[in-house]
Amino acid sequence: MVTANPILIPELKLMFSEGDTAGLREVAEELHPATVAEFSEGLDDQEIWQLLHVAAIERQAEIFPYYSMTRQVELVKAADRVHLGSLLEWMAADNRDDLLRELDPELVDEILPLVAKAQRHDIRMLLSCPEDSAGALMTTEYASLPAEITAGEAVTRLRSQAPNSESIYYIYVLDSDRTLLGFVSLRDLIMARPTSLVSDLMQSDPISVRVEEPSEQVVQKLARFDFIAIPVVDDHNRLVGIVTHDDVLDAVRQDATDDAQRIGAIAPLGESYLEAAIVSMTWKRGVWLMILFATAAVTAMVLARSPAAFQTHMWLVAFIPLIIASGGNSGNQSATLVITALSTGDCRLADWPRILKRECVLGLLLGTLLAVPGYCLALVYAPDPIAAIVIPLTIFGVVMLGTMVGSILPLLFRSVGLDPALMSNPFVSAIVDIVGIVLYMLVAILFLG
Repeated sequence: MVTANPILIPELKLMFSEGDTAGLREVAEELHPATVAEFSEGLDDQEIWQLLHVAAIERQAEIFPYYSMTRQVELVKAADRVHLGSLLEWMAADNRDDLLRELDPELVDEILPLVAKAQRHDIRMLLSCPEDSAGALMTTEYASLPAEITAGEAVTRLRSQAPNSESIYYIYVLDSDRTLLGFVSLRDLIMARPTSLVSDLMQSDPISVRVEEPSEQVVQKLARFDFIAIPVVDDHNRLVGIVTHDDVLDAVRQDATDDAQRIGAIAPLGESYLEAAIVSMTWKRGVWLMILFATAAVTAMVLARSPAAFQTHMWLVAFIPLIIASGGNSGNQSATLVITALSTGDCRLADWPRILKRECVLGLLLGTLLAVPGYCLALVYAPDPIAAIVIPLTIFGVVMLGTMVGSILPLLFRSVGLDPALMSNPFVSAIVDIVGIVLYMLVAILFLG
């Protein structure tokens, strides 16, 4: 997806007004598809279709996915239905699937009869896959070969398959039932003797993913094995599609964006910031702000009922922000590290004993690290060294508390099947604030009466 670039807009509008079809065709066919989308995003829907219509249908299918998803939906609604059927036939299967998932089901039912029957089956199959699964990421445009032909015959067949395949670096070897037997790289085919059999060149027992497998696991496998593409199979090990590295890159970027927004206590927008509706953003931000407001209100009520020690020793009040910040920051660090490790596969839920042990040790070390300068600062304001001990002891306690809360809560979320990123840093801070204030009061009462 690209953002609008206004540089060529005046020139394009001049071409429209003058009927300069040759100039428009040069823009549509000579520039990179992403550049065409970038320079034309600022046009209205009819002008964009006017620009696309001067190019061949296959070129239109290359340009169209580079518009923002919101703009693609608007263009589909404004398009001629017959032309739209041809455009969908030429679009890459994964891009087409992403678009159709964003359309109203009634509009999809209206468009599908205009698509060729063979491709209609693939479209319905892809749309039936869960949204966050390997099936939703995959494309059905891949190259395949039988095992019993020679390398020379294989290269000849690939010449006819290449125009309709998204990637031919890996060629998948199938039997008559489309069961996945192995794969062979294009390099191995080209370097082999023409009489060598594909069955002798292929690598058996290929790494694959199931069609219903979560997209997160697909990303991890591609990263772990450094594949350009990975095959997707059904329950009978029949090849149904492939997931390519560029599709995974888009998924990783979207997941990273969603996680960053969750960590900031925002429900994922699902679209770009500037395109998100104000009402939708208000709701997605406001719900979490209300939750955090409620937890902060509890903190305020606890402070309002502060014991006599706080009223007698007013110097303790000055250290409340320091206490809260120390616990909240340590909790945020732990939560971020655990969430990241779970998301990337660096650790699993079964590793929880090791995670808690590490965070406990880290809490001891970090608590000690902050308690020392905390005591030195307290000596400046406390009436005596004994009273000053309240500050380092509380800092040590809230840092320990923060690291444990920040590591435990994401694990709990994962154990009940929720995204650990939902345990956002502000929420961890809110919990630590409440308990930290209570702890501060208890220590103050213990030492100051």
